[in-house]
Amino acid sequence: MHQELIQQISQLIHMSDDEKEWISSRFIPKVYAKGDFFLREGQICREVGFIESGLVRYIVTKETGEEMTTGFNKDLEYTCNYESFLDHSPSHAAIQCIEPSVILSISYDHLQELYIHVKEGQKFGRLACEFQYVEAIRKLKEIYTKDPEQRYLQFLETYPELVQRLPQYYISSYVGVKPPSLSRIRKRLAK
Repeated sequence: MHQELIQQISQLIHMSDDEKEWISSRFIPKVYAKGDFFLREGQICREVGFIESGLVRYIVTKETGEEMTTGFNKDLEYTCNYESFLDHSPSHAAIQCIEPSVILSISYDHLQELYIHVKEGQKFGRLACEFQYVEAIRKLKEIYTKDPEQRYLQFLETYPELVQRLPQYYISSYVGVKPPSLSRIRKRLAK
């Protein structure tokens, strides 16, 4: 049984032992090397992943061809392009492993079955959607109301454990500046 996954879900809903077994059997472990893609831009996202171990980044490619990092998910978090997953449209973003990762994946169809088979499955789905909605609004607000220095401070507050795990150019891309500008921000803040 996928202990960490079941523990995560148990924080949101009550499950019987049979339901825990059923859920565990629907999440398939997949191993990714550093640089592998969980999802490529243009593909339809057909599964939700629970990161048992590892780290992923979300990438959007600008019209100029420049990649922009728009977010991260780490150990014991879920990863998915929910827009593509829910409406079956081609993904506008890629999800790339930036560390060797083990991701437990559940397909769209199995997730729909979970909502029916597990007594509190609908509640789990609603709470997961509410969390994603709040995260999306927070990120959008950050983009429109904060300058790069404030976004960097927000990154440090949101992802303190990732500072040592991420290359600086991913952090600078996430903050929306070039690496030399991030270095200047960091120097200014260190004073």
